[in-house]
Amino acid sequence: MKILCISDQIDPLIYSNSIRQRFGDIDLVVSAGDLPLEYLDFIVSSLNKPLLFVYGNHNLEGLSYYRPEYEDYFKMVQRRIADQTAAPQVGAIHIGSRIHREEGLIFMGLGGSLRYNNGPNQFTNRQMNWEIIKRIPHLLYNKLKYGRYLDILVTHAPPLGIHDRTDPCHRGFKAFLWFMRFFKPRYLIHGHIHLYDLSDVRCTRYYETLVINAYSHYIIDISNPLEHSHE
Repeated sequence: MKILCISDQIDPLIYSNSIRQRFGDIDLVVSAGDLPLEYLDFIVSSLNKPLLFVYGNHNLEGLSYYRPEYEDYFKMVQRRIADQTAAPQVGAIHIGSRIHREEGLIFMGLGGSLRYNNGPNQFTNRQMNWEIIKRIPHLLYNKLKYGRYLDILVTHAPPLGIHDRTDPCHRGFKAFLWFMRFFKPRYLIHGHIHLYDLSDVRCTRYYETLVINAYSHYIIDISNPLEHSHE
């Protein structure tokens, strides 16, 4: 199975009339955040393949529908009363703070970034720990039913010390480290860290997990955990 991983940059190779010629053999698309919903909808419409996504810390249109805060519920009720569109019309599937099965694979999404200016969809490491803890019953159920907790963890921010930066905005989550050690996903796909140099590290093995920076676009082949390519 080929998975097209995307994040952070609208890639002209994808956002073009030749997307079907270039990526027609893709089975699934995963977005690790900071991409506009219109871009995701274009990919879904063009490739006619499932697209799973999490939000980052930018391009947060529709966040209040997919991850509503307390006051957002009242806004949604008001919109429904006024017969306005209740949610963005996008063919992609939001998996932020959710566990989702697609194409025989088990995904878990943890969007957002480390808190640096109290903006929306930013978390302290303690809050991210709690996001994980709330998913543990479902992960244990997966282990009993399928023999594994999950296959792929999709995040926006990277793990602490893996592909991250030293500035507060781009520092990774320590919570992802213990998650990988215990739950052993085959892949952690993240965004948030822009790559401008071909020599920048994109893939790093951490225990049993291959951590992949999905910046712009990257293709992985699930049939072989060691096989991955960048086009």
